[in-house]
Amino acid sequence: MKTILSIAGSDCSGGAGIQADIKTITAHKQYAMSVITALTAQNTTGVWGIMRVNPQFVKQQLECVFSDIPPDAVKIGMVLNTENIRVIADKLKEYRAKNVVVDPVMISSSGRRLLEDEAIMALRTLLMPLADLITPNIPEAEVLSGISVNNEKDMGMAAEIIAKAGNNHVLIKGGHLQSAADDLLYSEGELHWYRSQRVDNNNSHGTGCTLSSAIACNLAAGFSLEQSIQKAKVYINQALGSGLNLGQGRGPLNHCC
Repeated sequence: MKTILSIAGSDCSGGAGIQADIKTITAHKQYAMSVITALTAQNTTGVWGIMRVNPQFVKQQLECVFSDIPPDAVKIGMVLNTENIRVIADKLKEYRAKNVVVDPVMISSSGRRLLEDEAIMALRTLLMPLADLITPNIPEAEVLSGISVNNEKDMGMAAEIIAKAGNNHVLIKGGHLQSAADDLLYSEGELHWYRSQRVDNNNSHGTGCTLSSAIACNLAAGFSLEQSIQKAKVYINQALGSGLNLGQGRGPLNHCC
């Protein structure tokens, strides 16, 4: 059985973060492990509170996982602050982590900041260079690239800027585009488009977490990067298309579709 480590924040309502990652990994019939970087009080209507996890405890969690059950892939989501980023980067290098997928979680779908401003530089310089793939959405790509992203041409330019800064592959998720939900992979100087129709479902809480976790699962299973993304796109479209409707706001996906 392949083993997957999720490094992320906890979502008590189960739609995103560690909980979404564990559901996704389990749906892929793999073994899920977790290192929690922050606790959040949130539900389908928004994020109401955030509690930091002490960086020393983040370090202890990482050491317990890597020293006993080395992961076949690592998905990184909400890291919150510079101290956590330093600890995570040090341990990824120490244990030579493989198949690292970084979802640069910065702002929740309800608008709450999930990454401290001063941590953006640490994310760029310490964590992104260690990733095999980075999966920003369009607002996150704008922050990381420093340019506005309004169309497909802009997506390509932003992906190239991010890749050159981090020396890795970049998947910009197009869910914020008005017309479609096309994603763009920038890999070794080439652009690969993943075209898909937008699923008519406002219950999309945790979509980014789920996609990045699914990609990590596929990489651990031995699929190529391009295949891993394509299979993850199929999975997430099924999770969205099943029409789960929970909560009073933007509800979660059906990870067990």
